[in-house]
Amino acid sequence: MEITIQRLGHKGDGIAEGPVLAPLTLPGEVVEGTVDAGRMDAPRILAPSPDRVKAPCTHFRQCGGCALQHASDSFLAHWKQQVVETALAAQGLTAAFRPIHVSPSRSRRRATLAGTRTKKGALVGFHARRSDTIVPITDCHVLHPDLMAVLPALEQITRIGGSRSATLAFALTRSDAGIDCAVTGGKPLDEALRMALPQFLRQFARLTWDDETVFTETPPIQQFGAVAVTPPPGAFLQATPDGEATLVAAMQEATQGAKHIVDLFSGSGTFSFPLAARTPVHAVEGDRTMIAALDHATRHATGIKKVTSELRDLFRRPILAEDLAPFDAAVIDPPRAGAEAQVRELAASDIEKIGFVSCNPVTFARDAKTLSDAGYSLNWVQVVDQFRWSPHVELAASFTRAHM
Repeated sequence: MEITIQRLGHKGDGIAEGPVLAPLTLPGEVVEGTVDAGRMDAPRILAPSPDRVKAPCTHFRQCGGCALQHASDSFLAHWKQQVVETALAAQGLTAAFRPIHVSPSRSRRRATLAGTRTKKGALVGFHARRSDTIVPITDCHVLHPDLMAVLPALEQITRIGGSRSATLAFALTRSDAGIDCAVTGGKPLDEALRMALPQFLRQFARLTWDDETVFTETPPIQQFGAVAVTPPPGAFLQATPDGEATLVAAMQEATQGAKHIVDLFSGSGTFSFPLAARTPVHAVEGDRTMIAALDHATRHATGIKKVTSELRDLFRRPILAEDLAPFDAAVIDPPRAGAEAQVRELAASDIEKIGFVSCNPVTFARDAKTLSDAGYSLNWVQVVDQFRWSPHVELAASFTRAHM
């Protein structure tokens, strides 16, 4: 069957009339192949797009870690901005877009790798596309070299703590002190395994097995502004340092001049501490371990304004509009589901400035519509591409309203 690709879907697959999905294709390309259940899994390119480039990674065809290495940087930048524009247009909104920020290759400081035992040893890498098969990686154009350096240790851990019937997950985070490794899916942490794992003290700053810390050689510190924070194992962290810096700068600008800021979905303080360099901040987070890390860092911090914290599930118990009265600015960085309930309360409040960070253009557009209907202006949007060669889209945005 011969088809012409019309657009890219939200997972990066090309979409032709039908619809027919074809991976590793680009809009305008003519391709042929066998179609099964609406998919052409092995398309042959008959007429390539001028935006097609040679993928830099030798693992690209097999590995599921990247979906779009066959597209030029200029195409991807335009496409990711277009994804946000389309989501906003569906809500009747437009915005001024600032230039996209793209993280450099080999700069990802966190990732989750998979490991499984084999007859001859172990495999550690990323899953293949649409498959449970693990593709071992010898090189990666996404991960920081420090993450790649621990692959031999991960293979040994898989042999020691894995089983032939299960897949281990290694949540890796590069910190100032070394690699923080949180392992799940392995054997129970019995005495023999507990005695074997300290041999990896030199490879990891901290090693956690399920919910138990096996060892902490050095606290895996992250620097949030002027404050050193040790996030809990496997905790959310912006994917690249420069991506985080871009988002922080955007939130500082969006809240400039504020006298008291509320940081909603604060995590361990990614935005709270940099903002507290000039303004008191109240951090609100639903994860007990992350708010504990933030509290611990606050007690040892110097040179910042007052930071208070609150453990609160903002999905079930959003902060009500009247309780937002002490604040003249808000920063909000919700999960992919967005923050529908909390945004309704923001919309009903007197808060003048809102800095919004989102990893889902669709839920961001929905929440932006709620704010717009309440009288807020969407001043600007900036796409921040921390996940190179993936369909993942992140953004920062600024909203303001006239003082009521």
